[in-house]
Amino acid sequence: MAESKTPPATAEELRAEILLRYESLSKRLQQIARYVLDEPNAVALETLAVLAERTGVQPSAIVRFAKSFGFDGATQMQRLFRDGLLSGNASLGYSERVREFTRAVDGKAVGDPGQVLAEFVEGNVLALQNLGGHVGREALAGAVALIAHADTVYVAGVRRSFPVAAYLAYSLHQVDKKTVFIDSVGGMARQQVHAIRAEDLLIAVSYHPYAEETLQTVAAAVDSGCKVLAISDSLVSPVAKPATLVLQVREAEIRKFRSLSASMCLAQALVISYAFAASEKAPPRAARKPAKKRPRK
Repeated sequence: MAESKTPPATAEELRAEILLRYESLSKRLQQIARYVLDEPNAVALETLAVLAERTGVQPSAIVRFAKSFGFDGATQMQRLFRDGLLSGNASLGYSERVREFTRAVDGKAVGDPGQVLAEFVEGNVLALQNLGGHVGREALAGAVALIAHADTVYVAGVRRSFPVAAYLAYSLHQVDKKTVFIDSVGGMARQQVHAIRAEDLLIAVSYHPYAEETLQTVAAAVDSGCKVLAISDSLVSPVAKPATLVLQVREAEIRKFRSLSASMCLAQALVISYAFAASEKAPPRAARKPAKKRPRK
């Protein structure tokens, strides 16, 4: 693993360097890299001992990770996040609020359905609030542009991701975008994607543990030169790494059940944004000429 001699000057530069070198890192350093990408504010604020506990490694491994990117130690890397990412980041404190919420819920016995509903509402509200600050306008605009420029949009998502993928395919059909839903029914995913071309777009939805069917579909799309828009829970997930653009969604998990509220909200925003953009670019309809009256016989 080649180590950087000069440390990144900004948090964004460090993020880009991690994404570039992720595959060359050891498995243990990949654990740290994923946490740094997914939890930048926690990296900035927490102690080395807490970071080590949450990433499942020894503190010395975090120091080694920082040095491999040119820092003198973990403290210098953390200072980079404090100086950069924390200013104006709306998701600040999200992870800690989620941990407090999870501890509170897990400590209660399951009561009446009203209590369960209240727990799911609170957890999903946290996830939706984080979505608004975590997915940037540039990323959303880029995703809409990918959809607009594609000849045909293919949508893939199975298991837990199936509802999000199905909604995207249905909604894009409704706004007159040529769309193919790769539903993998009967194990036909390979056949459903065989016609994909470089002019098309694949929207791949997948969360941990990542479905092998979706990964194979992404690989087939990349081989054909097709662009890939990934909706996933990590920037370094198997579905995100080969993607042209990644929209990262962090869902709520209530009593070990993971929600899809934030993903569905993101899907709605994508389709509606595309629909408005397409309607603005559509040529105005020619004014209809009044029909000629037939002479009476």
